[in-house]
Amino acid sequence: MSTASTRLPEGRYGRSSDERADRKLRVAAVVLGTLLLALVGYFAYDKVFETRISAQVITFVASDNAVKVHLEVHKDSGTDGYCTLRSQAADGSEVGRADFRFTGSATRIDEVVTLRTTAKGSTAELLGCHTG
Repeated sequence: MSTASTRLPEGRYGRSSDERADRKLRVAAVVLGTLLLALVGYFAYDKVFETRISAQVITFVASDNAVKVHLEVHKDSGTDGYCTLRSQAADGSEVGRADFRFTGSATRIDEVVTLRTTAKGSTAELLGCHTG
């Protein structure tokens, strides 16, 4: 006596649930792989091709109508850009804001700039630097 096969006849009832699950896993892997590749490509492009300007406020000295700010800027050679500074009074109101341009081939600029204010400023804040 032989035992009956528990296997379904091939092609008679469509795909098995294992084949459908395998197909879904393959599709999900392709989608996630594509997204990962796009993300790595974006970060590589951003790191290699984008020009950067970074700066920091070293010190500042406030007077009644101005704030002298010692600013250190790092940039790519030949990149032109600007940094935006602002000053606030002791009560938190903004008393001055200005953009300071940096041009030339130097990669490090160490400069004291004067930010004119409408009242005595108690801070000198770097809001950001941009190319252009």
